[in-house]
Amino acid sequence: MWSSMWDTSSEKHGDLKAALTIFAIIMTTVSFWFLQTWNKHSRNSKPAPLPPGPHGVPLLGYLPFLGTNHHHQFTDLSRVYGPIYRIQLGTKLVIVVSSPSLVKEVVRDQDTIFFYRNVKVAQRILSYGGSDIVFGTHGPEWRKMRKMLASQMLSKTNLDDCYALRKQEVVKSIRHVYNEKIGTPIDFGQFVMSTTSNTFSCMLWGGTLQGEKASDVGSEFRKVVMEMIWLLQKPNVSDFFPVLARFDIQGIRSRAKKLQSVTENMFDSIIETQMNKDKNEGVPKKHEGKGFLQFLLENNINQDSATSLTMKQVKALLTDIVVAGNDTTAGIIEWAMSELIQHPDELRKVQEELTKIVGINNLVEEFHLPKLHYLDAVIKETFRLHPVLPLLAPRCSSQSTTIGGYYIPKGSIVFLNAWAIHRDSSVWDDPLEFRPWRFLNTDTSNSFGYQGNNFHYLPFGSGRRICPGIPLAKRILVYVLASFLHSFEWTLPNDATVDLSDKFGIVTKKKAPLIVVPTPRLSNLELYA
Repeated sequence: MWSSMWDTSSEKHGDLKAALTIFAIIMTTVSFWFLQTWNKHSRNSKPAPLPPGPHGVPLLGYLPFLGTNHHHQFTDLSRVYGPIYRIQLGTKLVIVVSSPSLVKEVVRDQDTIFFYRNVKVAQRILSYGGSDIVFGTHGPEWRKMRKMLASQMLSKTNLDDCYALRKQEVVKSIRHVYNEKIGTPIDFGQFVMSTTSNTFSCMLWGGTLQGEKASDVGSEFRKVVMEMIWLLQKPNVSDFFPVLARFDIQGIRSRAKKLQSVTENMFDSIIETQMNKDKNEGVPKKHEGKGFLQFLLENNINQDSATSLTMKQVKALLTDIVVAGNDTTAGIIEWAMSELIQHPDELRKVQEELTKIVGINNLVEEFHLPKLHYLDAVIKETFRLHPVLPLLAPRCSSQSTTIGGYYIPKGSIVFLNAWAIHRDSSVWDDPLEFRPWRFLNTDTSNSFGYQGNNFHYLPFGSGRRICPGIPLAKRILVYVLASFLHSFEWTLPNDATVDLSDKFGIVTKKKAPLIVVPTPRLSNLELYA
């Protein structure tokens, strides 16, 4: 048929012949385009490869080769396999990211996918079944709790109002050192931990507990918190092989339940005391001298369900504050003091600034803190060299996706190696050196803040999972460190040296404690009385 149409010489078929020629050209073009598109689609539809990574052994994966200092080992592996790689730990696939651009993909571009946590056995129990902010799942209740914490409880006004509670505990510590420890070697880390723990405890229940009762409860609560931290970082075979969780081989589940029961009873007792106190004395109009528990009870429990928190959420939130805040704050203060002792010229500059801003005849007050620019640079440099969470809090993919062109299966655990990023020589000059002045430049100081907007500097994380307690952490951290540096001279015992090696944990700490000897620095000794 095609042949007869093509061969016709009749004039009346001329238009048909032209139309068929154009049609044939169009169909050929469309067919070629379709074939090319199909081939391209076929190539693109192939699943992206998994990230590279070291081989393990059957069933256990890389577990037998996993050392104790994960941040060091993960950084070494990144030099072999690149800025993103995988390791198999039991049944869990772990993805390690050490590149700022890839971190951005996780915490910003695909934040909804990587929002979730791979909640371990002990974490689930101690967080009241994931009812808190750290381990909770994204949703209306989580957003409500975070808003309550960040926008209301830790607002500038509320933190200003409870300054008296922080000052009370810091002054107690200064007087304790002056009265009992002058000229005596002390474990600075333990001393700071005691101070920050008492400060957080005091801020939790404020004036609810008084005198000896407050001291007893604070001491008991500190012991419980320390055991919680130890339990949370203890490796549990059930976390790598969930099928074994029912057997509780290491007894971690039962131990976590006992700890949770202890904190539950403590909270119940303190809440009952506060409620009875409110009935008898009435609720004051101001929050001055009042703790977080009182704030929550007065502002949330009796409101409508859209804005109030349940008792379980209140307890989970308070646990978050003291467990997540205390250990990290004490840890970074010890690291900062260690670096300053190791670098006496930097210590001298900080104390000269304190003398100029505060005065040698005064104690540090919180209104002094914004003017302490060199101390701020010291703290930022300490966070860079010694991030307390070197791998940040691990995330978990809620669905399969790709990062940097690599396939990330659903349920993968993702570590963001801030420790490696903070020591990247392409960003930081002499990255292994302690150089606070790098943060004195206005542009650098503004660019490398605590809000996680620059992915080369992530001391508190980034994205919606960034630590919501930054305002509180900054206040306690700077106030405690400034007070101790201003009130005392700190020197090493004879022939002692500073060991800056670290040991990995939920919070990475010094491997060897910092032992120092305090002597009075203030000219007015009555300030210590």
